[in-house]
Amino acid sequence: MVEYRSFRLLAAVPRDFGVALRPHIASTVAAMIQEVRGTVPDYAQPLRGVFGKVLLGSVEYAVQHCVDSMGTPDQPHEHWVEFFRRRGRLEFTEGRNLDALQDSATIGARVAWRSMHPAVVQAGVDPDIVSITAEAIFAYVDELCATAIEGYQRAQAEAEGTVPVRRRRLLELIAKAPEGSARSIAELAGGAGWPLPETAAMVALERRPGAAEFPVDLLGDGVLAELDGPEPHLLSSDPDTDLAPLADRLDGWRAAVSPVVPLADAPAALRTARRALRLSTAAVPGPIIWCRDHLATLWLLAEDFLAAELARRSLDPFASLGEKQRERLSETLLVWLESRGSAPEIASQLGVHPHTVRNRLRQLENLFGDRLRDADDRLGIQLALRAQRLMQAQLHGDDESG
Repeated sequence: MVEYRSFRLLAAVPRDFGVALRPHIASTVAAMIQEVRGTVPDYAQPLRGVFGKVLLGSVEYAVQHCVDSMGTPDQPHEHWVEFFRRRGRLEFTEGRNLDALQDSATIGARVAWRSMHPAVVQAGVDPDIVSITAEAIFAYVDELCATAIEGYQRAQAEAEGTVPVRRRRLLELIAKAPEGSARSIAELAGGAGWPLPETAAMVALERRPGAAEFPVDLLGDGVLAELDGPEPHLLSSDPDTDLAPLADRLDGWRAAVSPVVPLADAPAALRTARRALRLSTAAVPGPIIWCRDHLATLWLLAEDFLAAELARRSLDPFASLGEKQRERLSETLLVWLESRGSAPEIASQLGVHPHTVRNRLRQLENLFGDRLRDADDRLGIQLALRAQRLMQAQLHGDDESG
């Protein structure tokens, strides 16, 4: 247990000394955070989200409590102790060791003393009081770190031997890849006994109603798995080998496998795999969807609003036509753009008479004119028609599954 000698030392400091320091708290906190972010790699992140809130709140609370404790023997400390124990637990759950927290506390104490010292000198404080205050502040920092270590070690003891917990936390960290997380990922991988690969594929999973449990026993030790959340997924450094045993055993599950990418690109890879799962089986078939085989399709449907805007701009001549006529001409135009074949060749693909194709091509010439002779326009029209066909197939598949 920590003895908290610093609280007794701070209580011995004259109350007026703490009052004199209060106007300097905000500037001191700002200077501490700037120095910590500039010198401690794990904290060199933008001050936003949970990270920013925790770092800023911890520094503000530490400085405020230290100043409030000066000359206040009856100052309560229970909340402070619990706060920094939780702070230590957070370091463990974030996959960091305590080096970063201890380094930042030591650096922060040095910056705080340097920032407040001019006010001390200006106030003409007795040198003995200055000496006691300096001793109290540095003892305070040591005990803050010791309190955080208690929380860290308690969390570590609770998780000791629970490698699956660490592996799930590791997968979560990789899938989100927050800025500056590379070191945390490496440390957590070591603690989980998982060799960190340079590249990997993300596998998005979808469980259909009534499906059996996922055959997790078929996965090798190198696969990280999250199967309990609303969006189950896997990470595999060698998906062709790791997923081969699953080919005939998914039984109500679908899987989409991203391309193999550097680990830093895992979040984007997982988004791609999940997008593949959202496509209908008509557009991207199979219980295991290999995204590498459908890159053009996934790119075309990456953003629905972009596909819709491309269709609006490129296919506007169809706007005045009825639905049936638009479908027939769209089908013929896409085959012509993809094959540039003759009327008989196009007719053979469509299963209609060549005369019908010639009539449709004349209609298309009247509708699009010079745009069919411009390479950029032709590309835009072709992409819009393909995206339109894929979206229609997706809607049709959704209707059937519903």
